Amino acid sequence: MSLKTILVLVPLLPLVAAAVAGLLRNQVGRAGSHWVTILGVAVSFFLSAYVLYLQVFDNLGTVNITVYTWMVSDGIRFEVGFLVDHLTALMMTVVSFVSFMVHIYTIGYMADDPGYQRFFSYIALFTFSMLMLVMSNNFLQLFFGWEAVGLVSYLLIGFWFKRESAIYAGLKAFLVNRIGDFGFLLGIAAILYCFGTLDYAETFARADGIAGRTVTIIPGLEWHWITVICVCLFIGAMGKSAQAPLHVWLPDSMEGPTPISALIHAATMVTAGIFMVARMSPLFELSDAALSFVMLIGAVTAISMGLVGVVQNDIKRVIAYSTLSQLGYMTVALGVSAYSAAIFHLATHAFFKALLFLAAGSVIIALHHQQDMRFMGGLRKQMPVTWITAWIGTLALIGFPFMAGFYSKDTIIEAVHASTRFGSSFAYWAVLLGVIVTSFYSFRLLYMTFHGKPRYTVDVGAGDHPPDGVLQHAPKESPLVVTVPLVLLAIPSVVIGYLTVQPILFENWMADSLRVLPQNDTVAAVGEHFHGAGAMALHALQTAPFWLMIGGFVLATVIYLLRPTLADQLQQRMPRLHRLLANKFYVDEFYQKAFVARTVRIGNNLWNRVDDGLIDGWLVNGSARLVGNISARVRLWQSGYLFQYAFAMIVGLIAILAIWVALA
Repeated sequence: MSLKTILVLVPLLPLVAAAVAGLLRNQVGRAGSHWVTILGVAVSFFLSAYVLYLQVFDNLGTVNITVYTWMVSDGIRFEVGFLVDHLTALMMTVVSFVSFMVHIYTIGYMADDPGYQRFFSYIALFTFSMLMLVMSNNFLQLFFGWEAVGLVSYLLIGFWFKRESAIYAGLKAFLVNRIGDFGFLLGIAAILYCFGTLDYAETFARADGIAGRTVTIIPGLEWHWITVICVCLFIGAMGKSAQAPLHVWLPDSMEGPTPISALIHAATMVTAGIFMVARMSPLFELSDAALSFVMLIGAVTAISMGLVGVVQNDIKRVIAYSTLSQLGYMTVALGVSAYSAAIFHLATHAFFKALLFLAAGSVIIALHHQQDMRFMGGLRKQMPVTWITAWIGTLALIGFPFMAGFYSKDTIIEAVHASTRFGSSFAYWAVLLGVIVTSFYSFRLLYMTFHGKPRYTVDVGAGDHPPDGVLQHAPKESPLVVTVPLVLLAIPSVVIGYLTVQPILFENWMADSLRVLPQNDTVAAVGEHFHGAGAMALHALQTAPFWLMIGGFVLATVIYLLRPTLADQLQQRMPRLHRLLANKFYVDEFYQKAFVARTVRIGNNLWNRVDDGLIDGWLVNGSARLVGNISARVRLWQSGYLFQYAFAMIVGLIAILAIWVALA
């Protein structure tokens, strides 16, 4: 099998599986839908892993191929093609592996759902969309994948469409991403205008040529074209990767089933923006202003969203705000030109964040779809596998030494510390303080869910819809189809960082994919003090991030394990702070008043005055009334008397003759 065939099959197999499961669901049945999609994604994963193997061990160079040319207009080629280098191979493997685990897990989680086949079709289509995005070699295909993941996320977030909250969440995600995508489209249009091509390689080769060109956007104020392009592209990333202030859709995406929460947050949609900025590093490196903007947005997101996660009670929303915060870390890394560290954290985060979401889903199954942690507790004895894997995911998330998240997160913190870019001091303190916040809300989730006394009761006669905190059956460990993916995700959450930190970060493994100017190479500055993965972990015991992590652990242990009443006392003593965080800094309320309410008001006015008044009232109903009125008068001429018809014919003939004589 040729390499080109392999690359075509990687995205094509999930697409075919999605079509079979969705369009032929009645023919293949429930079992057929999950087998065909799992098989398609599994083969896609193994082929992706084989491509990664060729890149790592067989010295396969960068592959840039055209699969299909749609059209050529004025010398501009619109085509489908693949650019496969180390960055692409890594992303292909991560996306397909996490998707593979989610597909298996879905069999257990969605077992009783009437939309079983539809869900499998959607998640396979989601995988296809993300693979097309990361494998693209041109901006047209990138935009196709970009919009496709947005469309499928809308379908999946609103999957339970009989819930009004799910419909609202899906619509919110769709509309917020339209704002970001508008900026993204402007960036692509500017690239086409400046470079005359949509091909990555041609664009990057010509990038230095426009470094000094300017454009006047506001009279009297000139911007460099490269800064305009990069800022517009990053606005698209702010929407997809949920960076403030376009972050508001991501917590509401928890309305979708848990498997899709894991897929969105770990390996697909929200990582698209991080990947895109890293892929565009040859452009971003030419604009310090754009990179400072990226860094500051990421810093604000990292610390603020972590603080909001501290007061959440929904187990999935805690993890969702954790995702927002970790995406902020990745964005900060991009802003200080630590692109490899951002991608490394993206990869490690994919494993342990998928693990945490799927562990949360396992708990939700056991508690009959209860998601409020205030009605959990003491589950470690009933659910030992879920409990242990959740601990592993938590240790990876907080950056405990030797765990996967430690190597990527600490490298980001040190890279920010080494940066001299404008705003880097603020960014450093934001990501540093984010460590204690991350540790606190992570252990809070563990303690409220698995430790302490159970805050639920079991009542077998509670009825079909028992109140919160009342279960019809005692919780028990989830079936193997749920726990096996947890174990398989836990393994890389432990070892992947230790095994790969040196080649990915400090041996220029992604040098064929990323461009970093020598004066901006913060990862190289960190690498000067790197003496091996083990030494890095041991040295961390003497650093501020480690002790801040321990501080968060101690606080959470005292408040939520040793003295659980202390949490309510602190809330009563600091009601304003609690309300501020519980209401997510009132960003949603601001958007509701400033934009949504006004838009609805304008829409209602247009409906009442234009649609109902002008179109329906005057044009549609008015024309009907006019015809009716004319008909009512004309029909009076139809009397049924022969002499009246003869008289009318004579008068008409005389009139015609008179006109003819006058014209003659």
